[in-house]
Amino acid sequence: MTTFTQQITVVRGRGARTNGSGRYEAEARDAFDDGWTPDDIEPARLTTTVSPEKAKVIITRNDSPDVGFSASINPYRGCEHGCIYCYARPAHAYMGLSPGLDFESKLFFKPDAARLLERELSKETYVPDVIHIGGNTDPYQPQERRLRITRQVIEVLARFNHPFSVISKSGLILRDLDLLAPMAEKNLVRVAISITTLDRKLARSMEPRAATPEKRLDAVRRLSDAGVPTVVMFAPAIPGLNDHEIEAVLERAAGAGARGAGYVALRLPMEIADLFQEWLATDHPDRASRVMSLVRQMRGGKTYDSQWGKRMKGEGPLAALMSRRFAVAKQRLGIAGKLPPLDLSLFRVPPKPGDQIDLFG
Repeated sequence: MTTFTQQITVVRGRGARTNGSGRYEAEARDAFDDGWTPDDIEPARLTTTVSPEKAKVIITRNDSPDVGFSASINPYRGCEHGCIYCYARPAHAYMGLSPGLDFESKLFFKPDAARLLERELSKETYVPDVIHIGGNTDPYQPQERRLRITRQVIEVLARFNHPFSVISKSGLILRDLDLLAPMAEKNLVRVAISITTLDRKLARSMEPRAATPEKRLDAVRRLSDAGVPTVVMFAPAIPGLNDHEIEAVLERAAGAGARGAGYVALRLPMEIADLFQEWLATDHPDRASRVMSLVRQMRGGKTYDSQWGKRMKGEGPLAALMSRRFAVAKQRLGIAGKLPPLDLSLFRVPPKPGDQIDLFG
């Protein structure tokens, strides 16, 4: 069993409890209680900083057999939603920062995202493929309201008639219905809304700065009403914590107009394992040992198994039962069918001012 030596302090509005050094740092610094801090002192509020990141390209490629896309765009690095389970946390170590509190308070954005995307799509050698927005961190996290990087990216995709998918747990996505709805009419867009629980208290604890469950269901409803094909992601499914809500979440999502659903079993790679257990110890001490026991039962006795084909769903009887429950619920609710592929044939590089018109194009 993991023994924690760091001082665990709940910082208001944040998911992680500690801010241990990244794994690539030469020196490790851990906070600890020296006995001099009065018990009644409130922890200092953590201020969010947002810094520009200079990128050379904006489309990221992958060949993973476990994800449903090979091309993606991530307008932001780090995420203020602060979801304790976020699989993107370990990437902050590459920046010399902590996957803990740094991940949700020291953010980076790509101011040139739209320009870089237009340049890449305009290349003669470019072959269109569905681009997924938000494969790493949420493209509609709170800073998007001010920075509008995601909207600028979608504006470029709209001008090029380029198909894309996007995933978020934010109601802010509704701001861009004026772009999404016309693209949906051309079969150029698909949206996934992440809903992990219907319990407001659990959602606030687990995803402290994300939209409430009801706001997410409202996003599903309004997107669907506008003709935008929308699916719901129950991710992560955490045994002993939220997995009992699988059927309830799918039923509410189907009632709101969702056309499909997917799930991912809890993943705890690298630093996330300790961060998640610290969170369990403070927020759910009564079930912490039970949850981790069930997680290990789905991961071959370990906290995580990164093997292709296993990392997303787990293995063993519990994993099989979770998969079966999900499939049965989708079938019963009429959301088990696959959505048609997005249209790649409409892609065109728009003419620039001063270009000659092709009379025979």
